[in-house]
Amino acid sequence: MPHIVTLPGDGIGPEILAPTVEILRELVPDATFEQHVFGGASIDEHGTAMTDEVLEAMKRSDAVLLGAVGGPKWDTTDPNAPRPEQGLLGMRKELGLFANLRPVRPLEALYDASPLKREGIEGTDLLVVRELTGGIYFGEKTRTATDASDLCHYTVKEVERIARVAFKAARTKVTSVDKANVLETSRQWRQTVHELHAEEFSSVPLDDLLVDNAAMQLVAAPSDFDVIVTENLFGDILSDIAAMLTGSIGMLPSASLGEDGTPGVFEPVHGSAPDIAGTGAANPLATFLSAALLLRHGLGLQDEARTLESAVDQALTQGLRTRDLGGTASTAEATAAVLANL
Repeated sequence: MPHIVTLPGDGIGPEILAPTVEILRELVPDATFEQHVFGGASIDEHGTAMTDEVLEAMKRSDAVLLGAVGGPKWDTTDPNAPRPEQGLLGMRKELGLFANLRPVRPLEALYDASPLKREGIEGTDLLVVRELTGGIYFGEKTRTATDASDLCHYTVKEVERIARVAFKAARTKVTSVDKANVLETSRQWRQTVHELHAEEFSSVPLDDLLVDNAAMQLVAAPSDFDVIVTENLFGDILSDIAAMLTGSIGMLPSASLGEDGTPGVFEPVHGSAPDIAGTGAANPLATFLSAALLLRHGLGLQDEARTLESAVDQALTQGLRTRDLGGTASTAEATAAVLANL
């Protein structure tokens, strides 16, 4: 009996998570769900973005489904004040979620919703593999009245671990993204990836791109990519750029995975969108597609995952468009359209 912990979070998080649970109940009737506060909502209730109780609940689960966290209510420059994002970083570290997978596949029905020309995105089907527990986000931080610093730190083992995920996922090639012309961490990254490639994955084509060039190529020729592997900060930025290929960041799912036996965390890439919270206008499709990744990678239910992805595709083909896609469909209407195609 699969057990799923749900974390609605902040802003539109509760509005997109509730219908996703409804869909999962349709596809996995014997699943059980356990809901907890997280992020800003947890700060308001407990003074911290993630309590020990919630962390233990996640560790006991088979998978975690997250809505979104953050908002201007909790924005502060005070380094000692709790922030919703601390819950995300803490969760990733404590669960060992070192691999973030962000598939990017613009649907034909949405080609015209993309800010890029149709001919530029046709055939795009790529995967961004982002290292999630190292780098500048987790490095030592200092701040005084006159200066501040953030340490970017990686070990060879951390680089090998994420590169191995990328090589195993590749169908045609792996593109490793770094800033090796400037950063020592990137030079080590490139050397480590190439050594692993020579030792274990020499049959998989490998190329390197500097991160600024990668950002340009993602817009100019996205269909040239298969799997992109990169460090934490670069992956954060590049995956958001890639999201716009689909027409809206409201269409991009993600999976954060650790070692075998560790529950994964599945969440949409978009933020909490506090400006539309409570209006019923949020696009739930990225969360639905994140649930499909949960079914595939978290529970090993391949057929159910394909069923959900197909239902989303079909609803869009039939004309479903939420406001971020240029239409008028509400969260409830989008949910009904997908349920009708299950």
